[in-house]
Amino acid sequence: MRFIPKEEKFSDQFEALADKIQEGGELFLDMMTNYRNVEEKVSKIKDIEHEADTITHGVYQRLHKTFITPLDREDIYALANRMDSIMDMIEASAIRMQLYRIKEPLPECRELALVLNKSVALVRKVVYAMRHYKKDSKAILDMCVEINSLENEGDQLLRQSMVCLFEREQNPIELIKWKEIFERIEEATDICEDVSNVIEGIILKHA
Repeated sequence: MRFIPKEEKFSDQFEALADKIQEGGELFLDMMTNYRNVEEKVSKIKDIEHEADTITHGVYQRLHKTFITPLDREDIYALANRMDSIMDMIEASAIRMQLYRIKEPLPECRELALVLNKSVALVRKVVYAMRHYKKDSKAILDMCVEINSLENEGDQLLRQSMVCLFEREQNPIELIKWKEIFERIEEATDICEDVSNVIEGIILKHA
């Protein structure tokens, strides 16, 4: 029996959700490195977030309709919820860039977005590997460790970014804006770690 049997559609939905998260992460990184057509890019990120929400609600609906689930119900719910939250936070970061009339991202934004993009790519990879957990359980656990390492890298980068920000920014309003943007981007990386922790727990429980 597969980890999340295909006939239950959970694998398909989780993989579709992972695809959307990666699409959003890549677009956000592009926005940070090529800061043009911002309104168009933010609008597209909003669309991706809405599509991710639709997939997530589909998981919830199927969960309520399925009498016997391939995993514990709370694990299925937690995984869908945390994955969807990654895209929520990517959207929140992009929207703040637009709302605060940011003319050009600081270098720290690009660095944080790069770490986030690496984390999102690993989340997608580990979600796809879950179809064959017995064959790939060690690889899955290794990827979870790597995601956790990226979260630590993001934490360290956030601290360094805050130090630089407080040293060079004299305008308190601008300081508040950038602080919130930095924290939103890094929080998305934190949630990637939440996803890896859920998956790690599932693997250890069932492998």
